[in-house]
Amino acid sequence: MVREIKIGKIKIGGKNPIVLIAGPCVIENETMVFELAEGIKKITGQLKIPFVFKVSYDKANRTSIKSFRGPGLKKGLEILSRVKKKYNIPLLIDVHCAKDVTAVSEVADVIQVPAFLCRQTDLLVAVAKSKKVVNIKKGQFVSPFDMKNAVEKVESTGNRKILLTERGTFFGYNNLVVDMRSIVVMKDFGYPVVFDATHSVQLPGGLGDKTGGQREFILPLSKAAISVGASALFTEVHPNPEKALSDGANSIKLSELKFFLCEVLK
Repeated sequence: MVREIKIGKIKIGGKNPIVLIAGPCVIENETMVFELAEGIKKITGQLKIPFVFKVSYDKANRTSIKSFRGPGLKKGLEILSRVKKKYNIPLLIDVHCAKDVTAVSEVADVIQVPAFLCRQTDLLVAVAKSKKVVNIKKGQFVSPFDMKNAVEKVESTGNRKILLTERGTFFGYNNLVVDMRSIVVMKDFGYPVVFDATHSVQLPGGLGDKTGGQREFILPLSKAAISVGASALFTEVHPNPEKALSDGANSIKLSELKFFLCEVLK
């Protein structure tokens, strides 16, 4: 039995409807973040889809030292606090180091542990101690069975508000593959599984100094993930993916999001 996890008024898992976790990869500027929060909320409201807004204040694991990382902790959280207040939406925010957890927990409803850090014990424990919902992304280098260890690290603090996210597995160089059995395996740990539909189609480092992507596979993989029991979809959305400062190659265009959701959930 999969535990039901509450994020404000939203319920993930059990027999609840599919939840959308969506937003830009990173805060590029305040105007863009507000545009996306408003646009996605409007679309999900029309379709009656529960919505959690996701965004990063600092992308500490970019491919190149020259890559855009975001506005940083202080300015980023100030922007996200205003977004949350204006649109009354729950926020998912990722952290890359334990020292950020306290500040992030004052704004976030869900704190996310990035895929590359899913084995970092101190980070997992610090996030768990915040008593917020914890979303652990399965590392590209980790089997779904090994995620039980990450779950137990969070549970050791008494926190059982856990989500697990499938986001693809390394398949040779500069490529990922999604094994849908992973979703079934991780569900057996008793927590809802999220499918990261856009990071799963990345081509890591595929463009030399940045990551590429195969956007055309987002829809079919999302349908497959839901069919095997994913409780939520995680998607990166941007007004103009071709000009995005991070992960544009695997982002859904805001103007195409409604069509995507209608197709994937019909």
